[in-house]
Amino acid sequence: MKVEIKIPQMGESVTEAVVSSILKNSGTFVKVDEEILELETDKVNQPLYASESGQVELHVKVGDKVTIGQAIGFIDTELKGSAPQEKPQASQHVEEKKPVAPLEFSARKMVGEIAEPSQKPVQKIAPPKVEMRGERRKMSNLRKVIAERLVEAKNTTAMLTSFNEVDMSPVMEIRSREKDAFFAKYGVKLGFMSFFIKATVAALKEFPDVNSSIDGDEIVTPKTHDIGVAVSTDRGLMVPVIRNCDALNFGQIEQEIESAAKKAREGKISVDALRGGSFTITNGGVFGSLLSTPILNLPQSGILGMHSIVKRPVVINDQIQIRPMMYLALSYDHRIIDGKEAVLFLVHIKKSLEEPSRLLLDL
Repeated sequence: MKVEIKIPQMGESVTEAVVSSILKNSGTFVKVDEEILELETDKVNQPLYASESGQVELHVKVGDKVTIGQAIGFIDTELKGSAPQEKPQASQHVEEKKPVAPLEFSARKMVGEIAEPSQKPVQKIAPPKVEMRGERRKMSNLRKVIAERLVEAKNTTAMLTSFNEVDMSPVMEIRSREKDAFFAKYGVKLGFMSFFIKATVAALKEFPDVNSSIDGDEIVTPKTHDIGVAVSTDRGLMVPVIRNCDALNFGQIEQEIESAAKKAREGKISVDALRGGSFTITNGGVFGSLLSTPILNLPQSGILGMHSIVKRPVVINDQIQIRPMMYLALSYDHRIIDGKEAVLFLVHIKKSLEEPSRLLLDL
């Protein structure tokens, strides 16, 4: 029996994909639930699995565009062997050489040219085109879409960035004191991100416009606090969304972050897991960034940038002390958010992190 291989649904907004790699060539045997090929969309890469065991016959090649529901081949469940593959013959491109006309020399013409200089203007020869040296590789669909969205954010929003700094001593002290008990209870490490998400949610409740977006001539403010957390992967930057953060505790937030980041790096995250966020947090500090201006993740109007924790001398109670300090950056759409709101939003986060008890009292 021949069972059709069809392109599956990959999220409600995805209508087409590109065959990025073929793992099982035509004529080879595949087991049920084994990966046949990998599909690349404008958001994620997703493998296509075999629904039956048998011999594969594909009608597509790497680079082909396919649509949802399209039949791209079949699995013959009655054939169990592995057929040898014919190696594709390398295409030979023979460049036809144009015949070169022989040089004709006329003694009379040569004498004439010597006696009477030509009045024709000297023809300028264009310099040879210098090609860029180095390896060339095609941009993936994911990276092309990321590039387009970044440029769109830059060109269509009135984006500004405000900065502040936070003393991380209280948070670091809590992490050091509670890390073992936290891990024993939740099975994950107590990271900085859960503190920042909780502090961000508290600030978003105080300044709801930062949690909003523009739709035509309307400002849309969601009732939930769904925070996107930027994750760097080999395929590019992805932003899984941690939903209903205001209803989650620190342990649940850390579990959600770890799970989403693992799926993103393994290329197993779903499209729906990347949709619907209302605010984003990105942590360039893990790579050593001291200060940066993050770009908005459209259609969101705000993104918080975390940076490296560096020990610096600061004045506390008129005394110079060495403290672990972090610069914070808030990029925001000035069409919705005024400078005053942006600064007060950052100050609210700063106070929550320097006095973590405020998070328990929802101040």
